Amino acid sequence: MVAPDPQTTAENPKKRFQTKILKRRWLSEKTFELECERPVGFDFQAGQNICILYQNTERYYSPVSAPSDTGIALCIRYIKKGLLTPFLADTDIGTPLTLTGPHGYFTYKPSQKTAVFVATGTGIAPFVAMGRSGIKDFILLHGIRTAVDLYYQSFLQPIAAQHVPCISGATKTDPLPKGAFKGKVFDYIKTKLPPQPYDFYLCGRQDMIRDVTLIVDAQFPESRVFTEVFY
Repeated sequence: MVAPDPQTTAENPKKRFQTKILKRRWLSEKTFELECERPVGFDFQAGQNICILYQNTERYYSPVSAPSDTGIALCIRYIKKGLLTPFLADTDIGTPLTLTGPHGYFTYKPSQKTAVFVATGTGIAPFVAMGRSGIKDFILLHGIRTAVDLYYQSFLQPIAAQHVPCISGATKTDPLPKGAFKGKVFDYIKTKLPPQPYDFYLCGRQDMIRDVTLIVDAQFPESRVFTEVFY
């Protein structure tokens, strides 16, 4: 879930659309993908988010779908005592929902610099959408606790110049996947990323964004940083 955006796009300021749930698949014990019907007239850019409204609750999610897809798929972390995710995880297929959007400006900005996509957990969602929209040859660092949280690897790995799972919860008895790094994304950037200017796209927890921004300022001058807080 992304943090609520104080601004909306000029084209659709809080306009409401009606949708319904088409399918659900679990990516792990704690994360599922929910596909919804795409409302007529609803357009978005890869990296933007939508807001789902249900009763008195609203939550923001970034689609993993390409803007050209017929449906809108969301990668959602299940929160047992959450206000919305238990409902979305258990309700019937066909359940109607209301959404607003698109919201946000976390979109790809082409440049001569190599793009470094940095995600923690389900913060991988906007980068999946970017990849499905045709963006490739980026460096992708995905911070997770264990390998079971490595969502969308089979899709992202072939289109990335480098795909590095950064696994912070690995133990001596848990073998690291091929190409994985034992530690956090911050540690990888600080010790492994070659020094040069990059375009950093950071999506994940606020502490990750803070820590990575500090190391970028210190070690990667002339880089650009784009951020999206994602819970």
